[in-house]
Amino acid sequence: MIEELGILTVLSRAHALAGLSGELPTQTFALTRLLLAVLHSAIDGPRDLDDWQRLWEAETLPVDQIENYLDRYRDRFYLVHPTTPFLQVPDLRTAKGETSELSKLVADVPNGEPFFTTRRADAITLSFAEAARWLVHIHAFDMSGIKSGAVGDPRVKSGRGYPIGVGWSGSLGGVLLEGRTFKETLLLNLVADTPEFRRDPETDRPVWERPQLTAAEEVPGGRTPTGPVDLYVWPSRRVRLVRTGDRVTSVLIANGDKLTPQNMHLYEPHTAWRRSQAQEKKAGASTPVYMPRKHDADRAIWRGLQSLLPAGDRQAGDAADSLAPGVVEWLGVLTYERIVDRDYPVRVRAIGMTYGQQESSVTDVIDDALALRAMLTQRDAGALVGIAVSGVEVAEAAVQAVGNLAGDLAAAAGGDGTGRRSRVMERAYARLDQPYRSWLLTLTPEAVELDLKAEWQRTVLEIVRDEGRELLEDIPPAAWEGRVVRGHVLTAAHAADRFDRAVREALPLAFAQHAGVPA
Repeated sequence: MIEELGILTVLSRAHALAGLSGELPTQTFALTRLLLAVLHSAIDGPRDLDDWQRLWEAETLPVDQIENYLDRYRDRFYLVHPTTPFLQVPDLRTAKGETSELSKLVADVPNGEPFFTTRRADAITLSFAEAARWLVHIHAFDMSGIKSGAVGDPRVKSGRGYPIGVGWSGSLGGVLLEGRTFKETLLLNLVADTPEFRRDPETDRPVWERPQLTAAEEVPGGRTPTGPVDLYVWPSRRVRLVRTGDRVTSVLIANGDKLTPQNMHLYEPHTAWRRSQAQEKKAGASTPVYMPRKHDADRAIWRGLQSLLPAGDRQAGDAADSLAPGVVEWLGVLTYERIVDRDYPVRVRAIGMTYGQQESSVTDVIDDALALRAMLTQRDAGALVGIAVSGVEVAEAAVQAVGNLAGDLAAAAGGDGTGRRSRVMERAYARLDQPYRSWLLTLTPEAVELDLKAEWQRTVLEIVRDEGRELLEDIPPAAWEGRVVRGHVLTAAHAADRFDRAVREALPLAFAQHAGVPA
């Protein structure tokens, strides 16, 4: 059952709730981060591991502290407050006094096509609760492009606000950890101040604890975030909701505070990071520059597993090419310290938004999740992580082999196999998806490594051989006669032999087991 609940009620009942569900996965991501900002601020922490452990072992979240905090900032959470409306500027206006229809506020994906949201945005009004959810979402994920020019913003030229980039969360490959209850979900994402992850509760404050927003940037030319809480509710836009009675009927959206993603990994825990040599060269930097690793809409989360899990110990002074999300690193610490059980079942959820040309349109929303045991997030779990990653690598090599078979058979028949090759590979990955997820949950320190690898390779072999068989059964007679391709005769028989050799090379343990040879 889905209920519409306020902030205090959600946090009070978090231990009894399964999770949070927005109209889009990106809304869920943005709202979860809003609640994390409230929780961090209300408890003024967690300061350390002991502080976090007390929260984890308590039956409920500290409701009295949360209630007192929300009461202290009550006026800043009132959506239609005359002087301090929630995440808005009360006197925001353009020179001509225009406002826009709510299609500017309610996301449609793909852009302009209401496939994912529950209603058409050009013919709606919103309740205050609905408007509040979309308000949080637009600060997080709004696309770039020309915005309304707000009076009082010195950046406006000829009545226009020129692009400053997407909302902060839109620049991330969002990662949330999900637990068995929403309380556990919130706490798994509630990272304490550590040497690897900077959060000073004295200075890291959310937007509602800062001076009321105006049409202009808070600091001319931009400012540096004070920490993760600041980032969770970063005011990337200036917004004013317009209401008629108890319904929101239109909106004004202008540019807010610009934020660039370079080297925010010490503050932003909900994304993986990649080292960018292009950014280092551009900046003339002598130290590494890290950028958020965005999700690939065409690639399931398990295929990018290596970037989501912490790397083992590196040599002193070495800069990593990639960094795992801070929340995953944090879970690894909690598991290593035995605060969270090593067998704890966590879901790593990947959420993101992809944008079109110049990031001025939305093309897709990404939402995928992978269940795994918490022990895989430990830095000293290198052996298990290696098994998991090798499972991805052998699957990719085998799928590449069946894709090459499709291309070779098409070439042998005198055609272009590019399209068929892509379709066959996509189908093979789809068939491997659930088996890999199930196999991943069987990885334990007690299991025998070669047995685990052999089991998975046999599964992959069965699937790619089946795909190969279908391809060979569905070719024209001309393919058996063959064609000269790049100076060599290529027939269906040649293609089948090449496929068999490639599969044997990719999946040696599967064949060793079949042959009765000890692995």
